[in-house]
Amino acid sequence: MELKNYTYLILMFATIAFPLALSFDKNVQYFKKLKYILPAIFIAGAIFIVWDINFTRSMVWGFNPDYLIGKDMLSLPIEEWLFFLVVPYSTVFIYEVLKFYLKKYEYANPFLVLSLFLIVGFALIAYFFRHQAYTFLTFLFSSVYLTYTVFRNQFKQHITKFYFAYFVSLVPFIIVNGVLTSLPVVEYNSLHIMNIRIINIPVEDFSYFFLMFLMVITIYEFLKERRYY
Repeated sequence: MELKNYTYLILMFATIAFPLALSFDKNVQYFKKLKYILPAIFIAGAIFIVWDINFTRSMVWGFNPDYLIGKDMLSLPIEEWLFFLVVPYSTVFIYEVLKFYLKKYEYANPFLVLSLFLIVGFALIAYFFRHQAYTFLTFLFSSVYLTYTVFRNQFKQHITKFYFAYFVSLVPFIIVNGVLTSLPVVEYNSLHIMNIRIINIPVEDFSYFFLMFLMVITIYEFLKERRYY
């Protein structure tokens, strides 16, 4: 096995290293929230893993074995399973850091307006590209779930920090996903995407990341506020 076979695995360890090291920071105290964060990650992750398995088997996308250690489970490389733990863990960490250090900054109404524009925009993209499986489903689900989140009207108090965290998270997302799509570690079937790329990253990935992050945060905040355990 060559060093490049560890590429995806190294990227995952690099992504989680900083958030993991600072999980015990006395200000943010991220570790104390893990009893709500981890279930949120597992619930959302289960949905996305089912999606991922089906798209992999349908050849919507695939994985280049040159950059993998060669261990698969249910058609997915073990690194891809780690992705759905590492990325949400790291992005929720950013969310919690911003909640602590930028607590006085609240722009709920402007972000609600932005959300309405995104709902319509996502829906229109899903409609006009309904024959491209990845484009259609990722933008449709993003529109539907964001609609549910906004009109359920219990996320307004968190919406500012969600968008702050999403925009900040785009920096590591572009770096990591840029590597994954440039080598490429992940290969996309051009028949199922718009073929519009930002630094080699299909534009659909930004919506996919938005949806995954929003789902994890809403589940996390729901569990934390209800304090079922």
